[in-house]
Order: sequence, then C-alpha cells, then structure tokens
Amino acid sequence: MARDPDEMLIRAEEMFRRFDSRTSDYVRDAGRRYGPTARGLAKRVAGLGAGLLALAIATVAFAMIVGPIGLTGLFIVSILALAILFLVGMMPTEPKRVPYREELPTKTVVRQLSSLLSRERAALPAAAARRADAIGATLPLLEQRLAELDPLDPVAADARRLMGKHLPDLIDRYERVPPAYRQEKDGEGMTVDERLVASLDAAKTALDDVADRLSRSDREAFETQGRFIESRYKDPAA
Repeated sequence: MARDPDEMLIRAEEMFRRFDSRTSDYVRDAGRRYGPTARGLAKRVAGLGAGLLALAIATVAFAMIVGPIGLTGLFIVSILALAILFLVGMMPTEPKRVPYREELPTKTVVRQLSSLLSRERAALPAAAARRADAIGATLPLLEQRLAELDPLDPVAADARRLMGKHLPDLIDRYERVPPAYRQEKDGEGMTVDERLVASLDAAKTALDDVADRLSRSDREAFETQGRFIESRYKDPAA
C-alpha cells in the first residue's frame, strides 16, 4: 500500500486511465460491430415515421377540404398504414454490396469489409472471429490513411485489393464449404478452419504493415519536431 499521498494519487490516476482505456475500447468495438445494424434500424424507423406522418397529414387535409372520411375512409387509411409497415419492413438494413473495382472509393471498400466482418462474425469459428475483430480494429486508420494517397499508389492499390476482393472472397468461399467437411485436412495437413485462421493472420499482418508504412512519415515528423523543441528550449542548467 502506498503511504505517500502523491504516490497514491499517481496510482489512482493510473487505475482510472486503464479503466477509461478499456471502456473506450469496448465502446469502439461495440460501435464497429453493431453500428451497421443500428444505422439500418434507424433508417427503418425514420422511414416508418415519415410514411405514417405523411399519411396522417393527407388524412387530415382530406377531412378538412372534402369532408369526414367515414368508415370507408378509415378502412382505406388502415390499409395504407399496413402497406407502409410492409414496405418499410422490406427495406434492406444495409446498402447493397458493390462488386470490387479498382476505381471504387476507399471509403466504400473499407466500410463494405467492416460490414461483412461484423455480419459474418457469428458464422466463423472462435479463433477466426478474433482475427476478424483484430482486422476490423485496423480499418478506421486504414480508411483515413489510404484516402490521403493516390489510388494508383502500389501500396494503396494492394491494400484496397486485399480489403475489397481477397478477404471477402475468402469468407465467401469458407461459407460455401459444408460444416461437415470443415475438419477434413488438405494436402498440407490443415483443416478448413485452420486454413481460414492462417489466411486471416496473413491478411492482418499485411494490413498492419501497410498501416505502419503509412504512419511512418508522421512518426518521423513528430520525432523531428520533438528534437527541435528539446534542442531549442531545453534549459542548459537543468
């Protein structure tokens, strides 16, 4: 136990800092995992509210201009309300997946992969799901950094191709394998599940390497600025 008040304050600050870090990580992971579904539900609710509001306004306007709607009009309004509920319920919760093309915007490529990983996570084995979470955690940084590069840059093109084509194709092909055959070993002695995990590990390593290369210039610029401030303003007596 720390007896020095300053030491106690330092330990308390460190404890709260760790707690805040874990909480923010949890919130960020939950937002990435459930964000697309929440946005889809919000669109449905907004569409339902707008449709019912428009129907109510039209009903009131008809009653004020023409006259009371009566039982027949009430029946028609009920049918229209049910039709609105049906149409809103048929609305897709997520945008339709766009096939990968080299000219596809980086934002679309990254967000489609993030949505795919979140949507298909439950269908993956536990080890692969953890890899998918790790890949998803790097996507916001890659989206920001890759948007700053020329789309024809080899690093950007390769990363976009991995996120937009190779990883989605890997998951799609995995899901096409019947579950009863996923434990059979291939020519290299690996099961389908093990091959999926190994492939996701390789993809994560490649994306981490891209993120490191893209942030290297910022780290070097920060180091240069820090060295300048230290050499310019450091107290010689200290």
